[in-house]
Amino acid sequence: MYDRILVPTDGSDVSAAAERAAIAFARALGSEVVVVAVGQPRLPAASAEAAMAIDPGLDDAALLAAANEHAQRVATAAAAAGVRCTPIALLDYSPAEAIIATAEDRKCDLIFMASHGRRGLSRLLAGSVTQQVLAESRVPVLVMRAAHPAP
Repeated sequence: MYDRILVPTDGSDVSAAAERAAIAFARALGSEVVVVAVGQPRLPAASAEAAMAIDPGLDDAALLAAANEHAQRVATAAAAAGVRCTPIALLDYSPAEAIIATAEDRKCDLIFMASHGRRGLSRLLAGSVTQQVLAESRVPVLVMRAAHPAP
């Protein structure tokens, strides 16, 4: 049914619950998991006090290291469950676009991801990666909702 399942992670508790469920789902189906963690760099910003730009590249190495740590954690859990897993860590200004591109590039036939369940102003300010993936992906998306939606 689903041979290769993409599991995006952001390292959150909500994401961890979806990771565990995705690994169990993949194990039951005999599927492979591709886990992707996307670090989102900040856009360059001008300093208000001087005519110098703040270099967002200084944070890129830390973001990529954190993304790699998240992806490796899921790969370790998958291996412990006997599920083949390919971990991917990358940087992208649009995590949703990176998730969709990874699913297509890796020929995944399902995206299994979490939803933080943000509402109101929080959703407006933080945006919804899950909502964007649902709206734009040509690959089917299975969404696991947070047990307790964020305020």
